[in-house]
Amino acid sequence: MPPLRTALLQSSGRPGSVAGNLKVLDEAAGDAAAAGAGLLVCPEMFLTGYAIGDDMPRLSEPADGPSAGAVAEIAVRHGLAVLYGYPERDGERIFNAAQLIGPEGARLANYRKTHLFGGFEREWFTPGEQPVVQAELAGLRLGIMICYDVEFPENVRGHALAGTDLLLVPTAQMHPFQFVAESLVPVRAFESQMYVAYVNRTGQEGDFEFVGLSCLAGPDGATRARAGRGEELLLGEVDRELLNASRAANPYLRDRRPGLYTSLV
Repeated sequence: MPPLRTALLQSSGRPGSVAGNLKVLDEAAGDAAAAGAGLLVCPEMFLTGYAIGDDMPRLSEPADGPSAGAVAEIAVRHGLAVLYGYPERDGERIFNAAQLIGPEGARLANYRKTHLFGGFEREWFTPGEQPVVQAELAGLRLGIMICYDVEFPENVRGHALAGTDLLLVPTAQMHPFQFVAESLVPVRAFESQMYVAYVNRTGQEGDFEFVGLSCLAGPDGATRARAGRGEELLLGEVDRELLNASRAANPYLRDRRPGLYTSLV
């Protein structure tokens, strides 16, 4: 099975403009497809912008809303899967969500952020309750988290035990926490034996300074691709053969003793 070329769109897009962000996404999808990518991953809240404050209720949409249809058209036109972050409205509640659209336009998975970070997110969002959300693509089992979620090792280990091969993490990771992108994410990939695509926003947005540094980390702990601080379309390979070899060589999951860990919950 050939590797899945994965494109990571490091961009803050056009905060406050859904139409503008859909245009940025369309252009990035075209570039990613031309480079042979089968999957494009966008940052947290890419559809609307992150620091949208009082515009949150107006810009939020249901999972099957008009923007989901627009992203599906983009995915079909360019022949690749797309994961994008957005504020999901469900009744009176708003969730910080990420949705995966397949290359044929089908909605493959929708995830709601389970661990909210800081006062801004707690003011506007309801936390999700489903920690492991997965979908199948190109012979791989994909999982989804959002930003702060990946900083909890229990979350990632849950995905490992559920068979996730590639964990997609749209993020809005900000100064001064760049060590998460630089150090923590590759460790998560190694300790749970999976690929992790960590895709950040960049630049100043409201009170937040996003640091970029998006990466694709491999199950061997190596950073397979790393972005700088600016706008960038990053490409990396998710290789099933490397994943299988790494899992065969690494004993972490086999050597676990779950009976000793009950006190943790």
